[in-house]
Amino acid sequence: MDSKTPKESLTILTDLVLPGETNPLDNLFGGELLARMDRASSIAARRHCRRIVVTATVNHVAFTKAVPVGSVLTIEAKVSRAFSSSMEIFVDVWMEDRESGQKTKVNEGIYTFVAVDRTGSPIKVPQISPETDLEKIRFEGALRRKQLSLVLSNKMKPQDATELMALFS
Repeated sequence: MDSKTPKESLTILTDLVLPGETNPLDNLFGGELLARMDRASSIAARRHCRRIVVTATVNHVAFTKAVPVGSVLTIEAKVSRAFSSSMEIFVDVWMEDRESGQKTKVNEGIYTFVAVDRTGSPIKVPQISPETDLEKIRFEGALRRKQLSLVLSNKMKPQDATELMALFS
């Protein structure tokens, strides 16, 4: 199975925030944004492995700025690292100023997807070969994030999380 680059999975979704998707403060519901991020991530994961993919975890989401009704949102998702059957997808969310067109980062998240066959059993995925500095940073951090997630869910013993342990040595 050949290795792929993150840019091969790049998915960009651009959409408008409508009144029915907002809270009483006229800002986008957090759950609506999470759903959009999940869709973009699933497309990126599927582009990477060309298989059925399912959301395994939402590892991190940072809501840094409210997104008002009428805003144009751009969601960029791409695979940051692939493991055996799972893929970490890094998602960046940008809001476009209505008047100047300037983009501001308003959110980011890290999703994990697993590739499965038609019976739901995990299957192998291609590895990732990062190219840019940011892709390399995200690739390197992915193993630590995976180990932390496994330790927190009691699926890995802390002493077995070698990448995490290295941070404290």
